[in-house]
Amino acid sequence: MPGLSRPRASPYEIVAIGSSAGGVKALLAVLGALPADFPVPLAIVQHLDPRHDTILADILDRQSRLRIKLAEAGELLEPGVVHVAPPDRHLLVEPGGKLGLSTVDRVKFVRPSADLLFESVAAVYGPAALICVLTGTGSDGAAGAAVVKSRGGTVVSEDPDTAEFSGMPQAVTKSVSVDLVLPLEDIAAALVGLVEGTRTS
Repeated sequence: MPGLSRPRASPYEIVAIGSSAGGVKALLAVLGALPADFPVPLAIVQHLDPRHDTILADILDRQSRLRIKLAEAGELLEPGVVHVAPPDRHLLVEPGGKLGLSTVDRVKFVRPSADLLFESVAAVYGPAALICVLTGTGSDGAAGAAVVKSRGGTVVSEDPDTAEFSGMPQAVTKSVSVDLVLPLEDIAAALVGLVEGTRTS
């Protein structure tokens, strides 16, 4: 009908987030500030103790308006649903938006690996991939971010100067031309602006 504006399609088809030490608090801050109608799926790698089951998804789910669950092999990504890598499994996105879980070797001593998630997202979504690196020790995520950038995707990083643990944000900002470097409290609004096309990187 004339006069009705259709919602604009998002320039992005996925948001992938990597975090490690200090990450639970950072994820609570970001996910807790995202709106219930966030229009794209999210996939998260948070380094976890592989010897224990995790209640991470339950903790995050209680503090967020989005649906948050542990990722399962073969399930499809859904808009507004947050898929969290289970302990000791690499989380991968496959063509068609299907999730895969892998027990291949650790990458930089960790499984799940943000690098592998980011690389898979870059391969499937190219310029429609939006990734974010939060607090953490080590350098996981930097190599994957480079692949995302090489495919035309967008990289957001928590500011290493204000992150609880600067290792991962510092590694990514040193290795690639990061589109946005922001303090934690500004990241959720930036992600919303990017996926709604109202903020350019």
